[in-house]
Amino acid sequence: MMPMSDVLQNTIMDLDQLNNSILTMDQAAAETLAGPFFGLSLFPYLAFLYFLNLPQNETPKGVTVGFATCLLFVFLTIPAAIGAKVWYGVSLADSDWLHGSAESLLTVTNLVTVIAFRQALSYKEQEMDGVGASMPESMVSYRPMINLVGVLTALAGLTAFVPGLMGADVHTPYLNGFMDIPFQLSARHPEPENALTVACWIIHITSLVEFLVAMGFCWRWADVSNNSKWRGLTWGLLPLHSSGITACTYHLFYNSIPVLVPLQAMLTCLGNTTAMYAAYRIAVSNGWNAPWGDILALNEDNNDSKTNMQEEESQSLVGFEDLGDALATDNDWTFIAKLFAGCAVASYLVKYGELW
Repeated sequence: MMPMSDVLQNTIMDLDQLNNSILTMDQAAAETLAGPFFGLSLFPYLAFLYFLNLPQNETPKGVTVGFATCLLFVFLTIPAAIGAKVWYGVSLADSDWLHGSAESLLTVTNLVTVIAFRQALSYKEQEMDGVGASMPESMVSYRPMINLVGVLTALAGLTAFVPGLMGADVHTPYLNGFMDIPFQLSARHPEPENALTVACWIIHITSLVEFLVAMGFCWRWADVSNNSKWRGLTWGLLPLHSSGITACTYHLFYNSIPVLVPLQAMLTCLGNTTAMYAAYRIAVSNGWNAPWGDILALNEDNNDSKTNMQEEESQSLVGFEDLGDALATDNDWTFIAKLFAGCAVASYLVKYGELW
């Protein structure tokens, strides 16, 4: 039998080798490792959309459209990634104009979700306060948010097609870099060629903030729907937000830490799975019976989540919904303007702050 000291020594050596392999992982290995996780993550997300859209949940139709638009982002990102690899021999993250155009679809996804959610929340909260208000069409119809997705997707497409037709090269700036500050006025240290432009940073940071607001709206929807299981969806979406933060960290270091790519993929797969389970619990709590529930004993008591909800006011979830509350009196247009203005300021700080 091997002495305990030898076992410990071998374990330490194995851990050192694992650590070294992670730290020395190249881009190709990172993308190879990430691929299966990104592929697998599609299936729990489809299940999440199915559970969310069950009629028992009375989920606002526009919110379902918003979450479903993520599929559009996923499938249209694939040709952009292929184009970056075939035309330039780089990953999508290293070609700013393709990267920004593709990622703008994720901003569209989260923006539509937030707008539909705040419209529904505003109506429900006014109804609870006894204030007469007309029901927004996005609560009962898919059409308004589908139309919005169509318009915004067309605009995002233009940001890819126009530079493509004009012969853009690998490091052509997204939106021609019109928001960037000239280097002589902005920094003490030069940036790598694959650095994100301000406009591309705005796309990323806006997506993060929008998703955070949407998580807070899920928490508030528990109050207006009298169903605490909606708070579970806030927690279920947390790994997806962490995935977005991981992606931004990767870009912050100029895509030089490849291990963050499979980490993002794993968080995406985990987040889609936890979101699916959270949506399943919402459906069961609203009276939906899973066909397999009796066999696996997974159906829950659908009354537990609604006990005393009318008497209890939900506690704040570490400020997730504070931004939504702060801008609750704004209309959709001023809400969007303030959101993008704040994210623009943050983008300038991120891009140029690290160059001083």
